[in-house]
Amino acid sequence: MNEYIPNRYKFLQKIGEGVHGVVLKAIDTHNNDKVVAIKKVALRTKFGGISPNTLREIKSLQHADCEFIISLIDMYPDLSGLALVFDYMPHTLYSRLKDEENPLSRQQIQSYTKMLLTGLAYLHDELKIMHRDIKPANLLINEHDVLRIADFGLARLFNPDDSRKCYSPQVATRWYRPPEILWGAQIYGCKIDIWGAGLVFAEMLRGVPLFAGNTDIEQLALVIRTLGNPTDTWPEVTSLPDYNKIRFPNSRREEWIDIFPSFTTKEEIGLVDALVKYNPKQRLTAAQALHHEYFK
Repeated sequence: MNEYIPNRYKFLQKIGEGVHGVVLKAIDTHNNDKVVAIKKVALRTKFGGISPNTLREIKSLQHADCEFIISLIDMYPDLSGLALVFDYMPHTLYSRLKDEENPLSRQQIQSYTKMLLTGLAYLHDELKIMHRDIKPANLLINEHDVLRIADFGLARLFNPDDSRKCYSPQVATRWYRPPEILWGAQIYGCKIDIWGAGLVFAEMLRGVPLFAGNTDIEQLALVIRTLGNPTDTWPEVTSLPDYNKIRFPNSRREEWIDIFPSFTTKEEIGLVDALVKYNPKQRLTAAQALHHEYFK
C-alpha cells in the first residue's frame, strides 16, 4: 500500500477508484475507531493550476450542514494532492438498485426520495448550490438506511437573481442529463437537479433507468419518444444552441401508466410527472415536491 495516510487514520482497504482519484476505507483512531472513507484527489491539473472540481467539492461541503448531504470530516495534504475524509457509507443507491435479491420496498423508495429532495432543497434554497450530477451512484446510504447526496465535483454556486449567467453544458451523466443540457443550454439553473431527481425516483419505481441512451442523440430520442414533441409544452426549446442540429420525427407523448408497473400508484406517477418535464420552469422545486400528495 503506497498511499500516504497520517497516523490518525488506520488503512483498511481500497474501496474505489475513478477519474477523480482513489477512495480508501480507514479507521479514525482519534474518534473511537470510527470507520471513514478517504477520497484522494489531485489538487492540481496537468497544466499546473488547482483543479476547479476539487475546490468546488471542498467549498460546497465546508458550508453544508444537512443530514442528507455527505459530511466533510477532515482533509489533509497528500503526496499528490489532497485527501478528503468523509463518513463511511457502505452502499450507494446504485448498488441497492442492482441488488436483485433485496429489491427496494415501497417505504424505502418513499423515504429515499424524501431524503434526496430534502437535501436538494437545502442546497438550492439555503446554499444556492446546484449539484449538476444527481444519479444513483452519487447517492450514498449508510447502515441506518439514511441517504446522503455526495460527489460535489461538478457543483456550482448560482445566483437566482441573475437569469443570464452562463454555465458549462458539459455536466451531468448522460442517462440523468436534462433536455436543456442535451440541446446545449449554457443558461440554466437548479432545475437540472430536479430532472435528475425525477429520473432517480422513476428508476426506483421501475427497477431500470427511464432513459438509457448510448449517445446524446439517442438519449434525446428516448426522451422525445416518451414525452412527445418538446415544442408542444416548451416553445423556448427552439432557441437552444443545438436544437436545429438534428431533427427528430414527430412523436406522441406516452402515458406514464404504460411505462411503470401496474401496481404503481397515481401519486407515484404524479410525482414523476411533476419532476420530469421538458420545460425547467414547469418542474417543481425540491421544496414544492416535498409537499406533493405522494408524501401524504
